[in-house]
This record gives sequence, structure tokens and C-alpha cells, in this order.
Amino acid sequence: MTVTLASKRIVNPPELASHFIAINDMPWSQTDFPGIEMKVLYTDKASGAATIMFKMDPGAVVPLHEHTALEQTYMLSGSLKDDEGEVGPGEYVWRPGGNRHIAHAPNGAVFISFFLKPNKFDEGSKFFTE
Repeated sequence: MTVTLASKRIVNPPELASHFIAINDMPWSQTDFPGIEMKVLYTDKASGAATIMFKMDPGAVVPLHEHTALEQTYMLSGSLKDDEGEVGPGEYVWRPGGNRHIAHAPNGAVFISFFLKPNKFDEGSKFFTE
């Protein structure tokens, strides 16, 4: 017998339910850095993991920082550049823990980043709550 989606309904308990986020309805929040705003899509304060959408104005700079664990970024628009290269729309970059860099958006950018732990900034600033 074949089971179709219409004949079987899965109901998860509340603690295991999916979380649907209307990103377009979320306001942008300021970061500690001029010209950079964010939308926190997911955060786990216990582990430090977070998924964040960023918007950078043309010429905005993320100052020197260290990725304390794996960081992954998917570019939606614009470009993000550092001394190791440049990533543009539809492209993806990941950095291992310990990677240090200064990132800038020459023409502006919108991207989603996935963090396992918060970045450590040389000047003490924070991108998201630790």
C-alpha cells in the first residue's frame, strides 16, 4: 500500500515543531559597525550558534576579527571582499575556526552567515549577543 502525504499527517510536539520565519517582515537591527545591519534568524545562547542575515552599505567594513569556530556565508547580492578573495551573488564561502580577516563590501552586500560560535573582535565589538 502506498502512503500519500494527504493520507498521513505528522504532528510534532511543540518543542520539536518547525519555526517558520517571515524574514521580509522582520526589521533590520543596527550592529556595532557603521553601515551594517542584521536580522537574527536563529540563535542558541547555550552553544553560541547563530544564523544571521546581514546588509552592508557600499564601503562598509567588518573590522579585524577571528572566527572562533566554523563560519559559513551565502551571498544573496553584492559582494564581500577580504585579502584572501571575493565572494559574489549565488556564491558561498566558509572559514575555519581561527581564521582572521577584515571584510568589506565595496558595492554593498546582503548575505546569510551561519556561525557555530560568536566571532572575537580585536576592538571588543560584537556582531550578536554572546
